[in-house]
Amino acid sequence: MSTEAVTHPTYGNWRRPRRPGLGPLGLVGTFGVFGGLVLTLLASLISLYAAMVVFVPIAVFLVPLAIRTQDGRNVYQLIALRIGWRRRRARGAHLYVSGPLSARPGGRFRPPGLLNKVSATEGRDAYDRPFGVLHHPNRNLYTIVLGCDPDGGSLVDPDQVDVWVALWGEWLARLSHEPGLRGASVIVETAPDPGTRLAHEVLPRIRPDAPAAARAVMEEVVERYPTASSEMHTYVSLTYGVPAGQKRKKEDVITDLAIRIPGLLSGLVAAGGGAAYPLSAERIAEVVRVAYDPAVSADVLNARAQQGGTGLEWDDAGPAAAVETVGSYQHDSGVSRTWLMTLAPRGTVRSSVLRGMLEAAPGTRRKRVALVYRPIDPATSARIVEADRRSAQFMATSGRGMVQARAASEIRAAEQTATEEASGAGLVEFSLMLTVTVDTMDQLADASVTVRNLTAASRVLMRPADRMQAAAFSCTLPAGILPWEQTLIPHELQEAL
Repeated sequence: MSTEAVTHPTYGNWRRPRRPGLGPLGLVGTFGVFGGLVLTLLASLISLYAAMVVFVPIAVFLVPLAIRTQDGRNVYQLIALRIGWRRRRARGAHLYVSGPLSARPGGRFRPPGLLNKVSATEGRDAYDRPFGVLHHPNRNLYTIVLGCDPDGGSLVDPDQVDVWVALWGEWLARLSHEPGLRGASVIVETAPDPGTRLAHEVLPRIRPDAPAAARAVMEEVVERYPTASSEMHTYVSLTYGVPAGQKRKKEDVITDLAIRIPGLLSGLVAAGGGAAYPLSAERIAEVVRVAYDPAVSADVLNARAQQGGTGLEWDDAGPAAAVETVGSYQHDSGVSRTWLMTLAPRGTVRSSVLRGMLEAAPGTRRKRVALVYRPIDPATSARIVEADRRSAQFMATSGRGMVQARAASEIRAAEQTATEEASGAGLVEFSLMLTVTVDTMDQLADASVTVRNLTAASRVLMRPADRMQAAAFSCTLPAGILPWEQTLIPHELQEAL
């Protein structure tokens, strides 16, 4: 009997970029502190009363910057969120009606909110396969969507799983070198089987001269199995931007994207993505249409099986009506709620940490888990890693007791990150969103309990996207919505806050 211990790799060391500045104040708050001290000292030369008059307003301004939630938001950001929600309600922007009987021009069922201005077109890749391109005119971004059928981890050797994880890491590292790439999303969608998909796959393949017993078994499987089965789809959306100062025609951008698709697909296949393929504009519209109206899922599958397609266009992929509330988003035949990740798993985890979250959840009509990646170019990655390393070293040498012990752990993590970055690893920022769709508002409470259990098992901390449910719902669709590209405040200034 061998005494050699079997070891499996673990994963972790996810680090939130350290905010510059003093403690929780951020860079803006730090400048406010030093500027306030200078003004207070100057005022104290006049009188003590004048110094107090200057000091008190500055302190009142700085205290909300120091009070932060678990996910790093300060009081001003929370107030801005509530004010924005009240303004949207006052304007009626939380309601959406489309179609021929609506007041919107064109009489089409365009997707609402962040997707309303998006247009879809189609190109051909190097293998003459059609692929859809979504154009976001506000930011001049272009999105392509890839579909894949992962092999799954069941009945697979752990060594093979480790190889897939390593190759997936290489694929993510390559994103940092993709010219013009602004972000990528991996969306895993699960839903109960409507009961027609298996029938369309099996019944046409039964031969008339097959033995009666075999025919009876297959027909019974088709009749009973759909009640316990589920469907799972995986989409990878990549969003590219045009460099500042350049003007490129849409046709030139589509040609550029067509050249890149085969390389991206081969990387997905090597990372265990199974059969990977680009999604056509019609297929993207179908995915969005089913997300807004889950009741048409069986009709879409029937049309695709019997006629080869639905002929659906992007301008008809949206809902007929939608209502956004503080904690939910009602759209056609479904009610959805979206959660946002506030903290990645602490410590180390196995490669199967998200398996429970990605599997179909009972009691839900549809569930989407979206991992959103923001690649960082190599030069910026090196600068971030070195800054984080210096900050960790400063903390380790400036504290005592438990503070120093925690800082020593931080410095080990920073050193490991710097070593891996220097050896060629990429650096990406990521987030996780989860959307659950049910039939009625009454079922939403049970779905929330299910999500809480799933996140606890995955060691991921999440919170509901209150007062921004419609935008969060759009971010979990394979349509290329990147949260950091939709804000009025630049990403760098948000980090400084």
